[in-house]
Amino acid sequence: MNRRHVMFGFAALGLAGCTLGNGPRLGPDGLPLPSIYVIQPNDEAAIEYRMLDGVNVLRQARGLTPLTLNAQLNAAAATHSRDMSLQNRPWHFGSDGSSPLDRGRRVGYSGQILGENISETFETEMQTLAAWLEQADTRDVILDPNAREMGFAWFQESNGKIWWTFVTGKPL
Repeated sequence: MNRRHVMFGFAALGLAGCTLGNGPRLGPDGLPLPSIYVIQPNDEAAIEYRMLDGVNVLRQARGLTPLTLNAQLNAAAATHSRDMSLQNRPWHFGSDGSSPLDRGRRVGYSGQILGENISETFETEMQTLAAWLEQADTRDVILDPNAREMGFAWFQESNGKIWWTFVTGKPL
């Protein structure tokens, strides 16, 4: 009988060990601690297309024309994401005073810039898209019925913070 109790005890300890540490790490408030979303260089195209697909699913649900990625708008978004990091603040003006319209012109975009969404976060692109959808002004940029093209880019700092920029436009 003692042998059974010892075996049962070892089995219980083994099972208990399997469950320790498998759940999310919790902060002092009991909420899960954020994990760092590290973007690898070979993930860039997948991230761009996940955002494009996510945006177009939302637009399709509203009966809107899907967007296409535009390389010039991507370049304008990438420039702004890096610049926001250098300024250490999320805002729509560049360190040189440039606006989204200026940045579009600088990269040779001949269409009309319609809107820009920005974010400073440790979240993934899909979490960022979800946050943008919660606010009317950023949701309106994503669901603008006049938009036909988009640019999407980011800059990730060494500490994991990501500066996201999403730009919409329409060819003339």
